[in-house]
Amino acid sequence: MAQRHPDPTDTPAMTVTGDALAGYLRAQATEFLRALRLHRETGGQSGGAPARARAGTGGGVGGTEESVDAARALRRSARRISGSLHTFRPLLDPDWSEEMRPELAWLSGTLGLEHAYEARLERLLLALQRLSGASVFPGRTVTPAAVGPGGPARPAATAERSALTVGAAKAGALLERQLTLARTRAHSTALQALGSSRFHAVADKVALLASEVPLAPAAPGTALHTLAAAAEERLTDAVTALPLVTAGHPYNAEALVHGLSPDPAPHPQDGPWHQVRLLLRLHRYAHEVLHGTGTAPVDVRLLTAGQALDRHRDASEAAAAAAQAARTPRITPATAYALGVLHADQRHEVEASRFTFQRTWQKHTANAP
Repeated sequence: MAQRHPDPTDTPAMTVTGDALAGYLRAQATEFLRALRLHRETGGQSGGAPARARAGTGGGVGGTEESVDAARALRRSARRISGSLHTFRPLLDPDWSEEMRPELAWLSGTLGLEHAYEARLERLLLALQRLSGASVFPGRTVTPAAVGPGGPARPAATAERSALTVGAAKAGALLERQLTLARTRAHSTALQALGSSRFHAVADKVALLASEVPLAPAAPGTALHTLAAAAEERLTDAVTALPLVTAGHPYNAEALVHGLSPDPAPHPQDGPWHQVRLLLRLHRYAHEVLHGTGTAPVDVRLLTAGQALDRHRDASEAAAAAAQAARTPRITPATAYALGVLHADQRHEVEASRFTFQRTWQKHTANAP
């Protein structure tokens, strides 16, 4: 079992008990209900324009920026309630807790799909532009591969760049068709979910939670630090099991072994990293319960580590989307070539995110007592 690294913000003299957990859950339930009311007031359940026509809203259920923000707030509250039920489940009524958690996970996942597809498309189109030299990004200079060190053009490199440029437009159009269709379906699914009896049952239970938290009999006087420490220990153990030595090198050849596999299953190396991301989120929520929402001290290194894992997840899923598009029948060789380059680019983004996480985590543990 890995040693827990004490939180520098711990205050042993002050015992935080189940009463604080009840207050946190009531506050999150209230936020959920407030977001739901805003979502309904802004017409979130009436549908909306396609996400690409709502540039700048970030996607989501509904056709206005307000309804998008409301849907995001619904997901945020649902995740925090569900995560707290998981971490502190010994202090809660077990039947109620086990019934609520999967329903909240279903709701959060359903509401997040539309935004995920839109963000994935945006990431892939920007990467195609960058790789094909169609635009120069702020802070980055795109140097055409066709120009050698002395300036003369290299015919082979010119042909390669030309093929990528031609294929990039077709690859982008293919990705836009596929991911926009997926986003539209996710939009419809979310609207149906918000009008379903299943959602109304969840909303009713959250409404009850806003006024009464079903704690176990001994919970009000039970300290929370032991359960919060266990959540941190699970995170530490999961990080210890990661191949951080591999992630510490610029290139991870093993990560490309399955790159051309016809198996559409997720990349075999990604699962443990996704699990660490979820455990880091649970650790952060437990920290909020102990210190209070909005007043919890921010650990910058853990925040940076979480952002690196978010980018890891996004790049991993984008690479999978590029690979899936490359399996489309009867696409041109130029399109397949551009999608292959795009897939490799996103897998390199995966490796870069792992490297960032590894460096950040090492600094975090080095500064721990």
